Amino acid sequence: MRNSLKIVLLSVMSIAVVGCKKKEDKSPSYHKGDLTILTDESFKSVTEALADGYMINYPETHIKIVTQKEDLAFLDLLKDKARITVMSRDLTPEEKKTYEEQVDLKFLPAKFAADAVVFVVPKDSPKQSISMDEIKAGLESESKNFIFDGTNSSNLNFVAQKLKKQPKDLKFSIIPGNQNIIEELGRYPDKIGVIGLNTFSRPYDKTSERLREMVKVLPVEVGGKLYTSDNEGLRKMTYPFTRVLYFLTNEGNFNIANGFIRYSCTQLGQMIVQKEGLQPYNIFKREVQMR
Repeated sequence: MRNSLKIVLLSVMSIAVVGCKKKEDKSPSYHKGDLTILTDESFKSVTEALADGYMINYPETHIKIVTQKEDLAFLDLLKDKARITVMSRDLTPEEKKTYEEQVDLKFLPAKFAADAVVFVVPKDSPKQSISMDEIKAGLESESKNFIFDGTNSSNLNFVAQKLKKQPKDLKFSIIPGNQNIIEELGRYPDKIGVIGLNTFSRPYDKTSERLREMVKVLPVEVGGKLYTSDNEGLRKMTYPFTRVLYFLTNEGNFNIANGFIRYSCTQLGQMIVQKEGLQPYNIFKREVQMR
């Protein structure tokens, strides 16, 4: 009788343990599982670097980076086709409201880096700088002297927002891809390329070095003063086309998306941002004077 009772108890315990294991497997986890991140091509490099760092720290995670135009990626996030996307432009009040209603989360952008939109010309171009007035006039001209990487792109959206215009109201040429703009710009000596700084910001990367050698980055003149997209220009945000990159997610629990966001904003993630040649958003260099 006792033996029969023991068998029954062991069977019940086994079922309970299996049940608990199944529940544990289904519970949220930031350190294992799959995640797809949507990012505009302009800041794909820093996103990939952060993803690589996260996967090194958490080998059971598998992160896939998918390149998609900024506006389309935001729409996919709202439709629950993706859990996380990288953004650069400010959302309109209507977009923020739609996000909060459809995602059922408070709009809390996770800012992690200062990047920039830069204006480039061939290395042998006599042009040394460009003014805000030239940019405004050029984007209203039928000559379409400015080359962007496409419609719905982060670069076009950001410049339009900075000029307080709608992207559809601007006149421009298109060469798909930031890198392609640099490589083909020599064929159009009178044109000006508009690209994301992260395209070639990595200091010691061979591809970045090659691309930097092909073009000249123009300082932007505002009120008689020139501003550059160097580290100081990004850190102090004096360069007029400095933009802050941030993550948006529709994940309500602490799963991989939120784990990745937290990692990217910690000192380790911010060091990766710095190695990408961008300005970390959450850490700054500190100088200590010893007396």
